[in-house]
Amino acid sequence: MNVRGEQTWRRMRYHGLMLTRVLLSALLLAVASPVFAQKLASPEVSPDGRVTFRLRAAGAKEVVLRLETLAPTAMQRDATGLWSFTTAPMPPDIYVYDYQVDGLRIPDPENPLLKYNLLHSESQVHVPGPASLPWEISDVPRGTVHRHYYRSAVVGDDRDFLVYTPPGYDPHAKTPYPVLYLLHGYSDDATAWTAVGRAHVILDNLIARGQAQPMLIVMPLGYGDWGMIAAGWGGISDLGLRRRNYAKFREALIGEVMPRVEAAYRVSTERNGRAIAGLSMGGTESLFVGLNDVDRFAWIGAFSAGGLGSDFATQLPSPRPDDAARLRLLWIACGREDGLFASNQQLVEWLRSKGLKPTWVEQSGAHTFLVWRRCLAALAPLLFRALPPPR
Repeated sequence: MNVRGEQTWRRMRYHGLMLTRVLLSALLLAVASPVFAQKLASPEVSPDGRVTFRLRAAGAKEVVLRLETLAPTAMQRDATGLWSFTTAPMPPDIYVYDYQVDGLRIPDPENPLLKYNLLHSESQVHVPGPASLPWEISDVPRGTVHRHYYRSAVVGDDRDFLVYTPPGYDPHAKTPYPVLYLLHGYSDDATAWTAVGRAHVILDNLIARGQAQPMLIVMPLGYGDWGMIAAGWGGISDLGLRRRNYAKFREALIGEVMPRVEAAYRVSTERNGRAIAGLSMGGTESLFVGLNDVDRFAWIGAFSAGGLGSDFATQLPSPRPDDAARLRLLWIACGREDGLFASNQQLVEWLRSKGLKPTWVEQSGAHTFLVWRRCLAALAPLLFRALPPPR
């Protein structure tokens, strides 16, 4: 994307956010009752896992709660203009939701826990569970998440990437740390795997339990062409745009992000010490980059790979005869209720027809972080087996 295109996209994004805020503010201020200034408890999580959602919108005709795992549900209005709904007990997890107020979808204005998104941000609610769940913060040593910024000559913009260093990370270790390049999905940004996926928490817990090797995780921005976002939700359906996006992303990852990571951190530069994995669009990018670069990555993971269609040969490289032996792991997973489940099954069969040996994992769930957190928790213990621990 050229500079003018980037500026146009940024203006679109800015004005879109401003318009949403203006509409939300106008809606709430126009319908506010005298008690509008009172802080509402929303969402409110009860000890038994029930969650109560509240929104004050006295002039609204209809408010619908859109909550993961629950069908869109009409909320009830009381005499003061307060809309509310209480769920049945929900299993411990982190759920995404928003409200549809007379047709306008908005995040919960009372809830600071946001699932930021380049096209549509939503709110999150955490139903806490036992410390044994990998995404729950527990009393274990914690790693650190670092944020880096740089100017991309490949894409022509200023962008960021995040790096997780495990507890006790030693920049002078004699043995380098293995590194996982972890990619986000379409319409998300580089923060998604920490802000929503809790990748850092999951790795802290697995490392503390001795279930995963201490490793670094690099979370780059996954767009090689900003037209993917400027086109709105239709961007992922444009085959030509997807191909440009994947190619430029690969170029930026290998030529810009990886050299910066390897200069700043004590990480392996050997293929056996590098993995790449991602969700949805990032799952397809992981396959595209990893299968094109088996000389660089010995471990590849794809969660709910999206945007592939069924003509895999036009989007993925044809494996070389020795790739099956050289890949330490090719791990593909998808939720059974995901609309991409069938295409991911077909992908696995296509890879097998090309002589590769993918591991296929079925999860319960749809196209959501409820599945992808579990995917990461299942994949991480399989990575970098038999490598000497950093010391």
